[in-house]
Amino acid sequence: MIPMRTGSEPMTARSALRMRFWLSVWGLAWAIFGTIAFTLAGRPGWAIACGVLWLVITIDLIVVVRHIRQGPHFQPGRDIPPYRPVDDRPPYRPRDDRTPYRPPDDRAP
Repeated sequence: MIPMRTGSEPMTARSALRMRFWLSVWGLAWAIFGTIAFTLAGRPGWAIACGVLWLVITIDLIVVVRHIRQGPHFQPGRDIPPYRPVDDRPPYRPRDDRTPYRPPDDRAP
């Protein structure tokens, strides 16, 4: 479904990509530390869990950096009026050839 523009969106809305970047860096540091610490402590299960978390955070960092490098995207301003999404479906038309519902007759003949 295409979201409809209402015209009340903030003109200066910004994404929290930089905050997400720094939180990911913080999480990456802890995931690396946890992987090393649990490996040295002889806890392979926890070390694997931290390693998987390390991988997920690294992928997230790559996505965030890519979005930051793309720069700002065009956002329509207040002078652009709201619009209705395109609806390709034909309009609903009830069929008249059906008979109205009648409950079954419980009396046996």
